[in-house]
Amino acid sequence: MDPALGSELARHVLAEAPPPVGAIVAGYWPIGEEIDIRPLLIRLLERGHTIVLPETPRRGEALSFRRWRPGEALLREPFGTFAPRGEVLTPDFLLVPLLAFDRLGRRLGYGGGFYDRTLAAMPAAGLLGCAYAGQEIAEVPAGPGDVRLPAVATERGIIRCIAGP
Repeated sequence: MDPALGSELARHVLAEAPPPVGAIVAGYWPIGEEIDIRPLLIRLLERGHTIVLPETPRRGEALSFRRWRPGEALLREPFGTFAPRGEVLTPDFLLVPLLAFDRLGRRLGYGGGFYDRTLAAMPAAGLLGCAYAGQEIAEVPAGPGDVRLPAVATERGIIRCIAGP
């Protein structure tokens, strides 16, 4: 789980699953050993996309997203995350962090339900999970409120998820 593999993930996303032209793209600032998507965020900025990062709300609420530009200070938030203080914008396309995923597009997050609530409230938004290939498991437990991902980007390529039960 080498954070430097984020450059490979970026290469695959841009070649195989780029956000629509002009989309406001929600990324995330990597924490811990998460795959580093900052190379992708920079490349998307260069392509003219507006980038937003999540702001962690109180428990039980959906995420909000604030505009981010390279070099801007980030504030430490709950759960060890970081967020900018730019204007609040609604993304058209979300790059979703995860702990584990399966081929049916089910994801395991950090347990707060923030992304589940957020994704449920944005049914028209494009979604792409971001993870190391080694985070794929045979089956992720899912409940009725869990939103499935249509695809997951890894350092090895884009995995198109299969619609399932």
